[in-house]
Order: sequence, then C-alpha cells, then structure tokens
Amino acid sequence: MKLFLDCEFNGFGGELISLALVDEQHQSFYEVLECPNPVPWVNDHVIPRLNQPPIQFKKFQSRLQIFLFQYDQIEIIADWPEDFALFMRSLVLSAGKCIRTPPLSMQLWMQDPIETHVPSQNPHNALADAQALKLSYLKAHGF
Repeated sequence: MKLFLDCEFNGFGGELISLALVDEQHQSFYEVLECPNPVPWVNDHVIPRLNQPPIQFKKFQSRLQIFLFQYDQIEIIADWPEDFALFMRSLVLSAGKCIRTPPLSMQLWMQDPIETHVPSQNPHNALADAQALKLSYLKAHGF
C-alpha cells in the first residue's frame, strides 16, 4: 500500500510537530506532538493550523504502530527528505529498540509543480499536505 507522508517540524532541522500518512483508500493517520518553543515562523504559520491537541510521544508511537500494521507491505512516498528522517526517528523507541513495521520502502517524489501540483486545502497542516501530495502523485501517474 502506498502511504503519502507529510510532516511539520519546528524550523529547519527542528523537532517533529505533526505527522500525517494518507493511504490510497482514504485512510489516514494524523497526530500532533507538543512544541513548547516554536520558532516565530512556525508559531505564526503551523501551530494555528494543527487542528487537534497534542499527545505524548509514546502514545504517538503506539498509534503509529497500530496504523502501520493494518498493511501487509508499505511504500512511503514523500516530497521532502526531512519527512523521511522525522518518520524514521519516530520508529525509534530507545537504544537498540524500534517499532516493528510491515516490510517498508520509501520513494522521494519530486513533482513537476506546473503539470501535476494539487494545492493543499490547508497549507502547513500535515494531513492536508499529505492529501495534496497523494492527489498530485495520482494525477502525475494517470489516476
């Protein structure tokens, strides 16, 4: 199953604030984490668009694992490399321990912004951005 990934984070190289995965059949995962000290741009453009309260990181990881295990195999598609880094860090539980997942591969898809771009309905909201990525990807691939 293809899962379209988007993350919001606290400035360049900053900590994860929210993560969304949207599958080909319209199921989605979206969770928000605490961001106690957002950089000014994030405070103005991301925090107001989160649309749900934050949860603790351990609960986030538990919900992510449950979501991922509904699939036999996963291909994660993102349009920004840092999204992969944040997703992969989310799988780490502690030293030497990580969330188990179904077989998983990743694809960095850099879309042609003129031909296939579908704008987000709520820019800087990870769920809306992941949905827009999915629509752009499907449009580019003739679906």
